[in-house]
Amino acid sequence: MPARRPLPRELQPTTHVKNEWNNAHAAACADDLALRVYSSRLLGSNPSLVLHGGGNTSVKMQSENIFGETEDILHVKASGWDLGTIQPAGFAPLRMAHLMRLAQLPELSDTAMVRELRACLTNPASPDPSVEAILHALLPHKFVDHTHADAVIAVCNSTNGEEQIRKVYGNSLVIVPYVMPGFLLAKACALEFQKHAGAHTIGMLLMHHGIFSFAATAEESYNRMITLVSLAEDHLKRNQAWVIPATETIELSAVSPSRTDLATLRSEVSAAAGFPLLMSTHTNPVSLNFARRPDIAHLAGQGCATPDHVIRTKRLPMLGRTVEQYAATYKSYFAAHAPTAGASLTMLDPAPRIVLDQQFGMCALGRTAADCNIASEIYDHTIEIILRAHALGGWQALPAADLFAIEYWELEQAKLLRAGLPKVFAGEVALITGSASGIGLACTNAMLAQGAAVAGLDRAFQTTENNYKGSLLQLTCDVTDAAAIDASLTETVRAFGGVDMLILNAGVFPASRRIAETPDSEWDATMRINLDANLRLLREVYPMLRLSPRGGRVVIVGSRNVPAPGPGAAAYSASKAALTQLARVAALEWGSDSIRVNTVHPDSVFDTGIWTDAVLTARAAAYNLSVEDYKRRNVLRTEVHSTDVAAVVTALCSPAFAKTTGAQIPIDGGNERVI
Repeated sequence: MPARRPLPRELQPTTHVKNEWNNAHAAACADDLALRVYSSRLLGSNPSLVLHGGGNTSVKMQSENIFGETEDILHVKASGWDLGTIQPAGFAPLRMAHLMRLAQLPELSDTAMVRELRACLTNPASPDPSVEAILHALLPHKFVDHTHADAVIAVCNSTNGEEQIRKVYGNSLVIVPYVMPGFLLAKACALEFQKHAGAHTIGMLLMHHGIFSFAATAEESYNRMITLVSLAEDHLKRNQAWVIPATETIELSAVSPSRTDLATLRSEVSAAAGFPLLMSTHTNPVSLNFARRPDIAHLAGQGCATPDHVIRTKRLPMLGRTVEQYAATYKSYFAAHAPTAGASLTMLDPAPRIVLDQQFGMCALGRTAADCNIASEIYDHTIEIILRAHALGGWQALPAADLFAIEYWELEQAKLLRAGLPKVFAGEVALITGSASGIGLACTNAMLAQGAAVAGLDRAFQTTENNYKGSLLQLTCDVTDAAAIDASLTETVRAFGGVDMLILNAGVFPASRRIAETPDSEWDATMRINLDANLRLLREVYPMLRLSPRGGRVVIVGSRNVPAPGPGAAAYSASKAALTQLARVAALEWGSDSIRVNTVHPDSVFDTGIWTDAVLTARAAAYNLSVEDYKRRNVLRTEVHSTDVAAVVTALCSPAFAKTTGAQIPIDGGNERVI
């Protein structure tokens, strides 16, 4: 590996973000692109440098084209790839000659630029390159790194930010006043670089946007980035703007927003958006302290930490629960700035994506759980940036007009047109009992596939990890335990904001026993699981169902034994019949709340836990049939699978059955006794 160049004495940091470079790992990289992947991942794995698709990196290489000619190629991070997990395929290969010609044009719309960038790809199957590709091409260095480091943004966004930046970095950086990303930014950076770059230049800073480092090697460029960010951290520490003191001591056990309050807020925000949104709630000391600051309106009311965050969090958070006021203010913001856009714009929904509330702390909203997670993590960092800039002398965000320009950028508007329709259950929450196997697992997978967030309840899972970052929340819960149900519902609402669809699937099928031989204990246990637990769930989930943005839905998994019972299953048949009757009453009582309640009656679903190979073989033998013939012992001569039941359950929850309630649907291949 090449020796590291010593940094100028005035640039030696005293404290810094951790340098993760590993010579052994770097030595294992086969070429410069592999090194580019390695160092990019180091940057992307540190959320104080890069968040959720932010930042970009590049490397300039040479390759031979189909004519045997050597070409200079820029490999730049592609749009949509995350630096923390990027692969070689995540770098779009672009012909440098074409990029440099584009840079000489006097003007170029961003839409035309994107088209031209695709035209100079060496591989047309490559993903779209970063819109900053021309800027990366113009920088005369092999490796280029760009991050949105929190410490740097905090200094930039403080009062007299540029003056403080110059104090920190001297002539080691070329400093570029804020320019909107795209072609104009590339031109501005080229001009400033030509004017101010010198022997001591190791990077470039875009005010209110981010910081670049560059060098001849991946290691040196990475080390320079760590050093530059460390210097900003040192500046904050020297000026008592690093440690964020709490404004008050909060006893978290005393802060317990009710499920109904959270579901009400989510319902109202969804109504403002015009479609369902998930909502995650973060009642932690940092969020609560920030939401309770007396100057919160001034601090939070200025804007985002960096312009690209506006796409995820909107320009401003909502303070408190004034949804109608927030929506009206957003519409006024659009009306004030849209006329200056020079093009016809479609207004985005006026609902907030971040809520700051003195009781809730911070709530993040989005169409998917991933959207909520991204928004909340971005705003966690935004809080730190705001408070550090405030301590440094005053927080100062970009003007609203600049943030509007990014929010309604022509490239973002084009993305909306290409996005297509959301999935059927996008922004909605399904609570499924008995979700670890069989019908419950099939329902979970079907709901996830159609865009729902799922809270699955079961006594045990193969993995007990709760996946808050994704759409699946697995909760270990005995449905006969009232306290466990209460805790599970609370966790569900904190994670997703409410419950829209309740699928009651958990149940028990006791051993075959005649009535005269049925003990009280077995009868009672069956009723507790198959009936009493479901009554409790219906009662406790009802307040959330009635607040569902599209109306609540309940699907009861009954049994063929309800319309056609058999001997030896008294406890099971009676419990499922009682549950079916309970569902009918609920359909009658809850219709005025726009909650529909339907029941499915499966039969002989053999890919569930109760049907072991031994049981199947014994039952088939009892009917003098092969196992395969026994499985198809119905009118249609077909086998019923868990996925078949799940398909009907999800259909009943979909708009296709929006006007159906109180129905009982057999899923049994046709049973002569039922028919």
